[in-house]
Amino acid sequence: MKVVVAHNRYREAIPSGENVIVDTEIIQLRAAGVEVLPFQRSSDSIGELPLAEKALLPLSPIYGRAAQRDLSQLLEAERPDVLHLHNPYPLLSPWVVRTAHKHNVPVVQTVHNYRQVCSSGLYFRDGHNCQDCRGKLIGWPAVQHKCYRGSAAQSALMATTLAVHRPTWRSVDRFIALTDRIAAHLRDYGIPDERIVVKPNGLPDPGEPLPLGDGFLYGARLSPEKGLGLLLDAWRRHPDGSLGPLRIAGDGELRPLAEAAAAERSDVHYLGVLDREGMREVRDASSVVIAVPTWNDVLPTVILEAMASGRPVLGTAVGGIPYLVGDDAGWVVEPDPAALAAALPVARAEAAVRAPAARARYLEHFHPDVLTPRLIEIYAGLTANSDHLPR
Repeated sequence: MKVVVAHNRYREAIPSGENVIVDTEIIQLRAAGVEVLPFQRSSDSIGELPLAEKALLPLSPIYGRAAQRDLSQLLEAERPDVLHLHNPYPLLSPWVVRTAHKHNVPVVQTVHNYRQVCSSGLYFRDGHNCQDCRGKLIGWPAVQHKCYRGSAAQSALMATTLAVHRPTWRSVDRFIALTDRIAAHLRDYGIPDERIVVKPNGLPDPGEPLPLGDGFLYGARLSPEKGLGLLLDAWRRHPDGSLGPLRIAGDGELRPLAEAAAAERSDVHYLGVLDREGMREVRDASSVVIAVPTWNDVLPTVILEAMASGRPVLGTAVGGIPYLVGDDAGWVVEPDPAALAAALPVARAEAAVRAPAARARYLEHFHPDVLTPRLIEIYAGLTANSDHLPR
């Protein structure tokens, strides 16, 4: 089987669980004997584009001429069985779906966010969950509130892109919804059940966990929806040092908040951006991983990494987090400072009891030996029935 994996990589300076998942999936598929042809562009390359391509960049979310040309050449040369799309923005464009269909190649897309409807992809703005653009022909509220990159002009372009590509998305042959919540989002968008498969992401097995360390690890993009402010509000309700260390890793607009907390308290340590090895080391040094977004986060990779390493998770009851953590791999609380503050000492006290359950949940539900065969089955189903699927 031959599969093209198409993905516009997010900037490497900002940790991206989606980049990690795409890289991991490619490795897992190749290990299972699938021939994988990566078709990727990186947002880091935008500054190096030729002037002619830079001039067309504002239109690339709608069409992406260079990407369609290159993809057509790849499809003609390799004749793959399936194209698997992840993130198309901004350099690939959803038009890759049409290009694949033009070459009679069926398309599967993993849905990592709510970008079919929401210009930011988050259903979140100005510190609260928002679905103002849901059901609208064009998402004018996104333009009004500058939801895409803080720009009215870019938000207008993205809202237009979503309107133009509504038929494109509805022509995708199979959607992989990471959770039931994403499946419901797709059904609300008009996708029939028979074209939706629920399959979570998985990660490679890092091996038997090391003994628990001490304290907590928070590793995420430092942006409002990821809950750093919520965490620090809850943390300050406890005396300095009473909970062990809080390690904060990542970067983003709220970095000054993390730096101020580290300067204010001896038990808060801001570590900046860490590579995968650095994150592994600080995770091993901790006993609990914290994931407290206030938006409906779909399937945070940091939770998968924690459970694979035998670290229980303290998370908020939003998005896919309750599904990930389950009944005994950690603790799930409402995104409220008082509720989170009350859970912190409980998590510290019970970490050793919950750690084996976290590892067991990873092995049962998120190990590549469980998930990779399911993904290959999805591809095989498309290949067998591609002549009969709607376009």
